[in-house]
Amino acid sequence: MNNVNETGNMNPNWEGNWKNPRFRRISMNRAIEIALQRVPGEVVKAELEFDDGVLQYEIEIRTNEGIKYEVKVDAVTGNVLRVKLD
Repeated sequence: MNNVNETGNMNPNWEGNWKNPRFRRISMNRAIEIALQRVPGEVVKAELEFDDGVLQYEIEIRTNEGIKYEVKVDAVTGNVLRVKLD
């Protein structure tokens, strides 16, 4: 995977060391922003994990109605992988 998208622009979600692919990932703050766009509310917990062969952020969000969701965000691409009730 490279850091340039099909239009020739750098992935706006990536931060940090561009030369070492091992370190190419979005920040936790960016992952939280992405998750909150999908499920508005208050972040209860956020962690980086390696699950199912994918480096991902698992972010737990409690909505204003008190419903808790788990949002998984790909740590490399910034794509939302899954949203589920927790």
